[in-house]
Amino acid sequence: MSEILREIIFDTETTGLKANDGDRVIEIGAVELINRFPSGNTFHVFVNPEGKEVHPEALKVHGISNDFLKDKPKFSEVADDFLEFFAEGSLIAHNASFDTGFLNAELKRIGKPPIDQVRVGDTLQIARRKHPMGPNSLDALCSRYSIDNSKREKHGALLDSEILAEVYIELLGGRQASFSLEQESSGEQKSDAGLNEDGSVQMIQRPRPLVSPLSLEDIEKHHAFVETLGENSIWKKTGSL
Repeated sequence: MSEILREIIFDTETTGLKANDGDRVIEIGAVELINRFPSGNTFHVFVNPEGKEVHPEALKVHGISNDFLKDKPKFSEVADDFLEFFAEGSLIAHNASFDTGFLNAELKRIGKPPIDQVRVGDTLQIARRKHPMGPNSLDALCSRYSIDNSKREKHGALLDSEILAEVYIELLGGRQASFSLEQESSGEQKSDAGLNEDGSVQMIQRPRPLVSPLSLEDIEKHHAFVETLGENSIWKKTGSL
């Protein structure tokens, strides 16, 4: 039996841009992919920043106000649920160092070990390899892959995670990427599996040819038709069926 591939696509919203200067996580959203398909399991929580004010510029981006956050749980109160959901599999984010930097700062405050960076994949890095001329923002990638992001009037951690999951699948070659899963080894999971080093999609040979949908009668009718064509027919030059 092939190994199940579990990936958590996640995003955060914060009070500002600088975790090292005391800015805090105020929203975490995540969706679970099993073998590159959404499982339906999600994680979403708003977090009280414990007195840290939301920067006005950050408010313009996500619309999460100080007043809205007053009655929300502290990170220490949601940490166990967060760690349980994020416990296994690869963690995928867009510009992942930003999100993991903030989450690790929150984990440090409550005496928990940081997220292991070996587990983290970055869709921004994958996009830059695959589309070196850019742009590679989440909105730009949605436009490139015709992914509907019309509901994204403001940044929101869960909505952005759902959109990013679609982008991630497309970056790895769309739904066809799932055909490569049985070819992967049972060792370390790679967040950019399905891509060559230059960002191009790996071509995976089918283990066996597809069964023809044509019946024997269909094939015989086709051959009879080809015989009625002239000698210069493309079918006679290349061979039929």
